[in-house]
Amino acid sequence: MNIYFSGIGGVGIGPLAEIAYDAGYTVQGSDATETLLTRELRGRGINITIGQDGEFLFACHNTSRIDWFVHTAALPDDHPELALARRLGIKTAKRDELLAQIIKEKNLELIAVAGTHGKTTTTGMMVWTMQQLGIPVSYSIGTTISFGSSGKYIPDSKYFIYECDEFDRNFLHFSPYLSLITSIDYDHPDTYPTETSYLAAFHEFITKSEMTIMWKSDGNQVHSTETTGWILGDDEVMDIRISGAHNRRNATLIAKAVEYLQAGDQDKAITSLQSFPGTDRRFERLDDNLYSDYGHHPVEIAATLQMAREVSDNVVLVYQPHQNVRQHEVKDQYTNQFELAETVYWLPTYLSREDPDLPILTPYELTKSITNRGAIYSANLDNELWNAIQTARQQGKLVLCMGAGSIDSWVRQRLTNQS
Repeated sequence: MNIYFSGIGGVGIGPLAEIAYDAGYTVQGSDATETLLTRELRGRGINITIGQDGEFLFACHNTSRIDWFVHTAALPDDHPELALARRLGIKTAKRDELLAQIIKEKNLELIAVAGTHGKTTTTGMMVWTMQQLGIPVSYSIGTTISFGSSGKYIPDSKYFIYECDEFDRNFLHFSPYLSLITSIDYDHPDTYPTETSYLAAFHEFITKSEMTIMWKSDGNQVHSTETTGWILGDDEVMDIRISGAHNRRNATLIAKAVEYLQAGDQDKAITSLQSFPGTDRRFERLDDNLYSDYGHHPVEIAATLQMAREVSDNVVLVYQPHQNVRQHEVKDQYTNQFELAETVYWLPTYLSREDPDLPILTPYELTKSITNRGAIYSANLDNELWNAIQTARQQGKLVLCMGAGSIDSWVRQRLTNQS
């Protein structure tokens, strides 16, 4: 199979390109800019160009017919490469469709990690635990990790562990051998216009899974019963010594998965979970008293603040809401989730994939129902905010920078500039 990846330097497409290359497929691709991933992939011998006007795609197709043109959901319909691929009669697909094909062709059994919150960390936990148990696994995680590449294909592996995202209905491309459901809370209104449609998608995903391990409260939401999987009581959280109540719940899912797969000694699995090094952007320590987290949903905010308070009694939160369209859905849910933060700096919403007909909600509109509203201050990504962050850190307070937009890169750049 000859595959062309458009956006090959991205965190979603790049690891998939590496998986395909390791699995023996012919791989090439393009990106608008040079990234760490493009340099790494080129260093492995993959032919990559910077620039996406279509010339490279045309040349590759003329040299050896391309079978698949793989792109992200963010690629506009009139993108030069996508338009050219269609004119040339090349099969076009998003990443999950190709991954499902690779899993099928390589006879791998899919272990899918799905859910509204905690997918990335839980996927990382599963990969880490299987590795510590000496079981070779192929995998794909939606972030960088300290104990391997983001995507990996191992020829003698039996399982493929995958962070199975519900956005754009991606997870419905798969029929997993085993699915783990971390949590279910309505999200992605740009894909699912109603909560009912969101829950229906999870119900469909579960019916496509041979076995599912999930919590009873989530099973009740999607009308799942004991016959559809292993339903854990909400009080069945195991005594696994890691920070964060939500992490302990997700680690319990991993321990139960190891038990179901008969993949190794349960005590060793728990020991491995307790030594899990974490994943990037999930309560990631950047420097003394400074952490970054990807959370952008009220439930995630509350869970991460609870974990932060296990580390420090004084927590300052810098929060960047993500997507105006999402804020219209969750604005009434912002209530008591911020009470564990003594100060909250509230940034303007990071805009991405927006509905131009929706008015942009202001920080005041988003925070008016928050129970500790007196602790909230409007802020911007500027010198004044950075000085406030530095002062809090010097006072021994834990500063948590949270959001799925530009806040993480802004903080990292500030740290680089001061070093």
